[in-house]
Amino acid sequence: MTTASVIAWVFSVGYIVLIIITFYLVLTDTKNPSKTLAWLLLLFILPGIGLVLYYIFGYDPRRPQKKPTEYDIYKDELFNKMPEEIKLIQNIHKNKINPNFNNLVELLEHSNDSRVFYGSEIEIITTGQRKFEALIEDLENASHHIHFEYFYFRKDKTGKKIREILMRKASEGVKVRFVYENIANIDINPRFYYKMKKAGVEVLPFSKSSLSLIRRSLNYRDHRKIVVIDGKIGYTGGMNIGDEYAFDWRDTHLRIRGEGVFGLQYNFFHVWYESAGKLPEDLEPYFPEYKIYSENLMQVVPEAPNSPWPYMLLASVNIVISAVNYIYIQTPYYMPSDSLLQALKSAALSGIDVRIMVSRKADIFFMDPAIHSYYEESLLAGIKIYEYLDTFIHAKTMVVDDYVSVIGTSNMDLRSLELSFEINSYMYDPVIAKHNYDIFMRDLEKCREVKLEEWLKRPWWKKIIQSIMRLFSPLL
Repeated sequence: MTTASVIAWVFSVGYIVLIIITFYLVLTDTKNPSKTLAWLLLLFILPGIGLVLYYIFGYDPRRPQKKPTEYDIYKDELFNKMPEEIKLIQNIHKNKINPNFNNLVELLEHSNDSRVFYGSEIEIITTGQRKFEALIEDLENASHHIHFEYFYFRKDKTGKKIREILMRKASEGVKVRFVYENIANIDINPRFYYKMKKAGVEVLPFSKSSLSLIRRSLNYRDHRKIVVIDGKIGYTGGMNIGDEYAFDWRDTHLRIRGEGVFGLQYNFFHVWYESAGKLPEDLEPYFPEYKIYSENLMQVVPEAPNSPWPYMLLASVNIVISAVNYIYIQTPYYMPSDSLLQALKSAALSGIDVRIMVSRKADIFFMDPAIHSYYEESLLAGIKIYEYLDTFIHAKTMVVDDYVSVIGTSNMDLRSLELSFEINSYMYDPVIAKHNYDIFMRDLEKCREVKLEEWLKRPWWKKIIQSIMRLFSPLL
């Protein structure tokens, strides 16, 4: 036997062993059967490419941890430096929350100690014009620090304007920290960030040291949008930094003042720390004295793929099964997990008014058939689906029973609910819920309702494409 033959034989045996191990890993990952089926199908059709894709995108890192995690290490260091009065903020307001949602609050507390904050001023922003007008004014007034963490930071008119302000404030002595998502912004020339650094902005690409380099770069994306100004004003929600968010799309964002800003600050510092940034020695200016603006109760909750449980998915199911009267949801991508879809169908079949609002046409062409593949069984269960006609709706919101509102960065798809780094605000507040409800009803005037009888008449070829895309929707 020649050397070449031996090498070929070893390679073939190794390849077969690798395939067997991969099939074992896929089959034993029983948390999401539809995702398992999609990976098995891909491995059968394209075994070589499928292997590479699975080890980059498919393997689930979630495992309940018995030893200290990177978050535990971060928490210890942060708490050692944090002012005593901030450490003493406890969930003393939990007893004010509607008992129907006590389990939800407790569930979310497990995600990075997401405590209940009280008394924040909340502005729900629904236009890019208002968001960027307010943001620019607040940035101009910053005196101590500005923290920025965004999924997209475009090199367009809007992005350049915000960058110029950040650079100028840094040159004036304001501490500016900036985290960007490296893969989402791969088209941005490094010189764009070099100029920021030269002006005094501390710039870091997002990374997660507890995940492998390739996986954290390609699969686990930082989909969060966070701004914190002087520890007193915070922004989060669906709007990235770019012209489409400023001028074209319909989206929802929050401007927060008061104690709730601490939740954004806490999570920004976590990502900064994990991206190799150093925590300040004196944290007191970053968690300043705050005012009580309202009776608002809220939790600022992160999601991370390396946390032991998919908290946002579990929270969504929890909210749905706790609802009594109605559940209204806005999402750019309606591709729920099996568990969430079953909960939504159960709610609708139980007489609860369940409404889903999505765009008439998605921003990515192949997403449409995947989204549409969920229409038929949803409509059959009594879920009402509305397609927004005016423009692309990028809002990620939920309002339930005139009490609970969720506004944040996570879409209703498996990537957001299980694979991306996200952040949502869960608000227990009738005033905010009424406002969120009114926004949904106002947007409803620009929608067409998808009727079951019409949907069943769609062409056969669309049904086939939708069925195929449904198989791969867990991987999108």
